[in-house]
Amino acid sequence: METWVFSLVLAAAAMHAGWNALVKVGLDRLSAITLIALCAGLLSLAALPFVSPPGPPAWPWMALSVVLHIGYNLFLIQAYRGGDLGQVYPIARGTAPLLVTLVSLAALNEGLAQRELLGIALLIAGIWLMALWGGRAGHARLARRALGSALTTSLFIAGYTLADGVGARANHDPLGYTLWLFAINGMAMLVVFLGWRGASSLSRLLAHWRGGLAGGAMSLGAYGITIWAMSVAPIALVAALRESSVLFALAISALLLGEPLSRGRLLAGLLIVSGVIVTRLG
Repeated sequence: METWVFSLVLAAAAMHAGWNALVKVGLDRLSAITLIALCAGLLSLAALPFVSPPGPPAWPWMALSVVLHIGYNLFLIQAYRGGDLGQVYPIARGTAPLLVTLVSLAALNEGLAQRELLGIALLIAGIWLMALWGGRAGHARLARRALGSALTTSLFIAGYTLADGVGARANHDPLGYTLWLFAINGMAMLVVFLGWRGASSLSRLLAHWRGGLAGGAMSLGAYGITIWAMSVAPIALVAALRESSVLFALAISALLLGEPLSRGRLLAGLLIVSGVIVTRLG
């Protein structure tokens, strides 16, 4: 992975942690995630005239990704109801790159150097270690239901990551693929929200459009960079490096959300940094 690609993926990780933090404040979780997805979709919709529609080989992967993104959003909501950002986020994000790596090695024939595999392993270990020490004082153990939701979320993350990596490559135009994906996903999430809450809830949702627009822009930028990076670098390596977002989530949870910052979580953060460094050396 070239240095500038590496740097952009780290920037994407920071943006991803930022929009996830917005899910934990203000609106209820379903409303916040729907608003962010809708705003990202509207931003993408405005840009569609400047890109070509995806080719036929990309559409099945995009359709699968939209379904998996909706599942991801719904289970992430359930996970955040029972755990802190600093605990749920690392579990959900940390398990996904392990699954992506296994599938990439087994099914996509992507070769990874030993140092790259070691870096991925360090990243995953650090993320899980942070999750174990991530709860508020007196609530270090994550409730079983929240843990189940976080792990299920990771399955959806791994699924849409692989689908979008293959889909973007099949389309030969990562930008066009990304914009069409977000436009369709935003509309799909809006349909789910209206079916769940009813049209009367839409006005309250739109009252928070400024925060939604910021979150939508971060979401679009973060995943757009990731999709592009997966078209020029190994999917497993990009997926693992992207989850360094846990470090940014750690800072946000401590500084803005008042969640604890223990020595154990700092140690886990150092382990994640070590994984990033080893991955880069690979």
